Amino acid sequence: MDVEDLSASQSLVSRQRRRGRETTTKTVRAPDYRHLDHPFPAQKMFSDDEIAAIHDTALRVLEDLGMRVLLPEARDIYAAAGARVVEDMVFIGRDIVSSALAGAPRTWRLRAPNPQRDQTYAQGRMIFMAGVGCPNATDRDRGRRPGSLADFVESLQLCQAYDVIHMLGPMVEPQDVPVHLRHYATIEAQLAHSDKPLFLFSRGPAQVAQGFEMIQSALNLTDDEFAADVWVSTVINTNSPRLLDNPMAKGLIDFARARQMCIVTPFCLAGAMAPITPAGALALQHAEALAAITLTQLVNSGCPVSYGGFSSNVYMKSGAPAYGTPEHIKMQIGGGQLARHIGLPWRTASGAASNTADMQAALETTMGLWGASMAHGTLIVHTAGWLEGGLTFGYEKFVNDVESLQMFAELCTRPSGSAAEIGFDAIAEVAPGGHFFQTQHTMDRYQTAFYAPIVADLNNFGTWTENGSRTSAERATDVWKQVLREARAPEGAAERLERLRPVVEAGKAAGGAPAMD
Repeated sequence: MDVEDLSASQSLVSRQRRRGRETTTKTVRAPDYRHLDHPFPAQKMFSDDEIAAIHDTALRVLEDLGMRVLLPEARDIYAAAGARVVEDMVFIGRDIVSSALAGAPRTWRLRAPNPQRDQTYAQGRMIFMAGVGCPNATDRDRGRRPGSLADFVESLQLCQAYDVIHMLGPMVEPQDVPVHLRHYATIEAQLAHSDKPLFLFSRGPAQVAQGFEMIQSALNLTDDEFAADVWVSTVINTNSPRLLDNPMAKGLIDFARARQMCIVTPFCLAGAMAPITPAGALALQHAEALAAITLTQLVNSGCPVSYGGFSSNVYMKSGAPAYGTPEHIKMQIGGGQLARHIGLPWRTASGAASNTADMQAALETTMGLWGASMAHGTLIVHTAGWLEGGLTFGYEKFVNDVESLQMFAELCTRPSGSAAEIGFDAIAEVAPGGHFFQTQHTMDRYQTAFYAPIVADLNNFGTWTENGSRTSAERATDVWKQVLREARAPEGAAERLERLRPVVEAGKAAGGAPAMD
C-alpha cells in the first residue's frame, strides 16, 4: 500500500469510527490489571546442577565463614537454635537453615485497606511496586529537589491512579519530616491517598510497634485479625558482604513476631560488594538471604517471609551501580532459579542508572522488567519512576514506565484462537489488495481490540509536528499533572483517618519514636 492509499484508509477508518459514535453507544476498553500471573514459563540461566552447587556454596558460607550480626538479641536467637557464635560472628549450620526453610510458608494473602486490592503472594504471581527509597524527586516543571512530604503524597496519588501498581512503598523519602515522626506521616498519607497494601519503615522497635498499632487502629482490626493476615510489609537489606546490622535484624524479629511480611533483599553488586561473576554474586546473595530468612523462622516458624535479591554489576570505571545490563538479567534469572530451588516466592527489581527520563532510562527499566518476567519474580520493585540508581523519583519517568508495565500486563491475557476470532469470513470478505477497516469483524471489535496508550503518540509525522513535536517526557508532564488534579481520596479513607487520629496524636505528644542506630 503506497502513501496515498494509506492516507485514504486512515481517513476511511476515521469516518467509520465517527459514524459508529453517532449511531451506537461507545464501548470503553476496561482492562483488569489488578491481579496478574506470569504469562510465560520461567527461564533458566544455570543448569540444575549449577543451581544446586550455588545453594551448597551459600550453605558453606554460612557454616564456615559466617555472618556478622550486630544485634545481641539476634545472636542469642541463632545460638539457641544451635548456631556457633563467636563475638559478633554467627556460624549457621545447614541443618538449621533446612529446618527453617521447611517451616516457611509458600503463599499467603497480602491484605489491603480495600479488599479488592488484596494480593496473593506466591510463586507465579506478578506484583509491581513503583520505584522506592528515593531521597530526591524531579519533574520538568520544578526540577530536582530533596524529597518532601508533599512529594511523597503526590507519588502516592500517582500510584493510586494506576491499577498496574499493586503495592505501596517509600517512593520518595519525606526529608522535611523529622525521622522520629516520619512513620506517622508516611502511614497517615498512605491511608489518606491510597487503598493498596501498605509499607512500614523498619527503623527500630518503637517505630515498628507504633506502626503496627496505627494500621490496626485505622483498619479497625482485632489483635487476632491483625495476626491472621499480612497487613504491612517492610524491606530488609543485608549489608553485603555478610553483615546484618541492628535495625535490619530487629526488623526481622519484630515483623516475624507479629506475623507481618519481611522482604529480605541483599544488594549484591558484582565486582564491588560481591564476587565479580554472576554465579559468585548469587552465592553471596543466597547466603545472606538464607541467614535472614532463617532468623525469622527461628523467631516464629511459619511467619511470612519473602526471599529476595537485587544483584547487578557496577560500572568498573567508576564503581557506580548499573541496571538493566545483561549481567543484571542473568542474575535475575538465576535468582528465580534459587527461589524455586528453596520453594519460596521472591522479590526482584528493575531499575535505571540514567540521570534523566531518556532512552537509556527506558531501556534499563524495560530490560529489567523482561529479566524479572523471565525469572518469575513475585514482587518486582523499582518498576516506575526510579532514576539515578534510586537517588531520584522522576514524575515523567513514572508515567512512561507505567506505559511499559501496562504493556506487560496486557501480555497476561492470552488472545483467543476461536473460530470467531480467527475470522475466516472476514478474510473471505476482503478482496486481494483490499483492507479490513469496513469488515463487520473489525467494526465489532475496533473500540476494544488494541491497547490504548496513556502517553505514547501513534500519530504520523505530520500530525505529531502540528501538535508541537513533543517528546514522550513532555507529554508525560501533562499526564501526571492531570492525574494529580483529578486525585481523590479512596472510599473509606476518612473513616480510617478518624480512627487513626488518636493514635498519632498520642504518639506525637509522647515525643515520637527514635530510629534505631
